Amino acid sequence: MMRDHSEDLATLVASEQGKPLAEARYEVEYGAAFLEWFAAEGDRAYGETIPSHKADSLLQVRMQPIGIAAAVTPWNFPIAMITRKAGAALAAGCPIIVKPAPETPLSAIALARLAEEAGLPVGVFQTLVGEPIELSTPLLRDTRIRALSFTGSTQVGRLLLEGSAQTIKKVSLELGGHAPFLIFDDVDLEKAVKGVMAAKFATSGQDCLAANRIYVQRGIHDPFVETLSAAMAKLKVGHGLNPGTDIGPMTKLSVAEKCRAQIVDAVGKGAQVITAKKDDSLGPNFVLPTLLTQVTDDMLIAREETFGPVAAVLAFDSEEEAITRANSSEMGLAGYVYTDNLRRALRLSERMECGMLGINTASFTGPPIPFGGWKQSGLGREGSRHGLSEYMELKYVCFGDLAA
Repeated sequence: MMRDHSEDLATLVASEQGKPLAEARYEVEYGAAFLEWFAAEGDRAYGETIPSHKADSLLQVRMQPIGIAAAVTPWNFPIAMITRKAGAALAAGCPIIVKPAPETPLSAIALARLAEEAGLPVGVFQTLVGEPIELSTPLLRDTRIRALSFTGSTQVGRLLLEGSAQTIKKVSLELGGHAPFLIFDDVDLEKAVKGVMAAKFATSGQDCLAANRIYVQRGIHDPFVETLSAAMAKLKVGHGLNPGTDIGPMTKLSVAEKCRAQIVDAVGKGAQVITAKKDDSLGPNFVLPTLLTQVTDDMLIAREETFGPVAAVLAFDSEEEAITRANSSEMGLAGYVYTDNLRRALRLSERMECGMLGINTASFTGPPIPFGGWKQSGLGREGSRHGLSEYMELKYVCFGDLAA
């Protein structure tokens, strides 16, 4: 049903979230793929038989649905963040109540309507639209809800985890990111810039996987900045429904204001603005693609997630320095490494403190992969076979006296 109505859904996402229509179309297909994946993965919720240490006994482990689940979803991917959670819950055998972000309720309502038309029993997929605190509080307190899944900020994740503790819910959290992007001097410049463009400016930068700290080895720093600046100058800013738009408005004014505050802070501490288009005809929610160089670790943009189209470039000298600075954040969702040195790639794949790592690629998500982070970037995983287990309980059964 999502694919049958893909253009309507994409137009809805572009209209209420602001992302370019081409990206909205991708999100609808990406979201539908999770339903397709988990529809098949539900058949593979295998248990196990344990070789018995007890005479005349049979020992089994079964995976069973945990019960009713609740999902609190964000505004940056209003379709896919719902289906990634709901697909797993439904495949596990759990009804799910979805509370979407108040900025993007229409996508959730549309999915609920399609679920109804597709034949899901009434109540198996529900949506609650309204103020977050008023709706989340009863969900947290209700003992009938056994699992909670949340995607959003680390600050809100802490509150939901604390609230869930009162009823001992199984909690999965996909929280904030602050992704480092390491570029070494042995890599092709054009390839590295292409990767940065994809990792930084998808969803207009409003992506938890976005490259926030772009570390470039000093020997190629200047030519890299020049090449990246030229690529950024080609980005078209405008309404998401306008043809050819690359960068849409920030969904929330507060996000745009945070981006501007980080730029002001960085410039005040010595950073240089290399690329910053001017267009006074655009509204206050627009942040024009901005490139900052001579960024240092004490600047806000190096310490906090940006969530917008502002690229911060930091120079480094050695591999050891790069890995130390990359791991200095308490966020550990994703990271990127660009190098043509296989030994270095293997070393960094072990030492990077993050749940997901792209080596010479900015594209690594999808239904089969375990999406999630380390440290304060979350708990649990979404997608893959591990995502199904977030909505299941393990039951051990011992059959005794089988010799009779």
